[in-house]
Amino acid sequence: MALRTALKPLRKSLLPIRAFSTELPRITERRPNETGHGGRASDAGVKVALFGATGFLGRYVSSGLGSNGTLTYIGTRGDEFAYRHLRPHHELGRAKFSYYSSRDKQSMADIIADADIVINLIGKYYDTKALENTDSFPFLNYKVSTSVWEANVEVPKMIAELCTEMQVDNLIHVSSAAAGNVDSASEWARSKAEGEKEVLKAYPWATIVRPTQMFGHEDKLLNLFAKMAERFPVIPLVDGGHALTQPVYVDDVARTINRIVDDPEMFEGRRVDCFGPQDYSYAELAKFVYDITEQEPTLSDVPAEVVKYGANVLQYEGNPMLTPDMVDLWTEDYLPEMTAEKYAAQKQLGKVFTMKDLGVEATPIEKMAFKYLYRFRKGGHFILAEGYH
Repeated sequence: MALRTALKPLRKSLLPIRAFSTELPRITERRPNETGHGGRASDAGVKVALFGATGFLGRYVSSGLGSNGTLTYIGTRGDEFAYRHLRPHHELGRAKFSYYSSRDKQSMADIIADADIVINLIGKYYDTKALENTDSFPFLNYKVSTSVWEANVEVPKMIAELCTEMQVDNLIHVSSAAAGNVDSASEWARSKAEGEKEVLKAYPWATIVRPTQMFGHEDKLLNLFAKMAERFPVIPLVDGGHALTQPVYVDDVARTINRIVDDPEMFEGRRVDCFGPQDYSYAELAKFVYDITEQEPTLSDVPAEVVKYGANVLQYEGNPMLTPDMVDLWTEDYLPEMTAEKYAAQKQLGKVFTMKDLGVEATPIEKMAFKYLYRFRKGGHFILAEGYH
């Protein structure tokens, strides 16, 4: 193990410099020595352990791995109904679903098994709570089952330590662009930064993926504005909604991760930043959503501390629409570390990669949003066409 650790930096320094956008293998093409014709029904000769597959990004990563003929070990903490939507992603016998507990190290080691690559997508933006009985009035109390800090720091740390102990070849840890602000008012952003730090301490050659806020069919960004308009006549814009964000399409991030899986040694100890082609203020995003959905709520400039009064109530929902920590997050810019021009001007040594370096072009938000926001229209999209009503 000591020899392997010592050789890692040397091996990385000897890697050839390549033009990523032209020389990365296409995942649907047959590799040398691969069984089959390439793609879903083939054996790519790679074993991947995937944590967090049932989340927003996870289902897209799982689909990409299945399309690439990758043997995938998927960790799940729920029953069959929690992950059955992932089964069609993989050819029969090419995915193994196993239960694990984030507090049981051995169960997580069993998921990793003989995997060549481990991908960690685990993360939470709110504390999972459950009711427990108490001896005094009101005889019920909310207890925290899994905290934000545990999910974003302690679990990634455990996975990284296991990868080191089990001599896993590569680890891909998905963090967030918000991790760049270690002094953020948001506990979620601070925990993401600390999670990165702990992962790199335990497994220094891990690949860190930092996406900005992600949008897509199941997102909690554009869908949030539309769902709030269904429930409330007035939509608060935190501090006027002036903070900026640069959303990235979730499938672009998943494709980037699958490109890393395609040639993981090239990205050892490096960071890959994922971001969309344009930044927006939250106020602009709200107006954009309501232009599509044709909802007509009143947009109101509300101070963050006032919005938190409502968030303190909404946070007790099973899948919270809004939490006080989300309010803190929305008071700050959620942007990549550099502009696209500065990323492109970097020297190769120590370069922070972007999706473009891996041959993935960022999808504009305007191209995808209508596909999943039109359902919030009264009458759907058919109401605008003659003959359907």
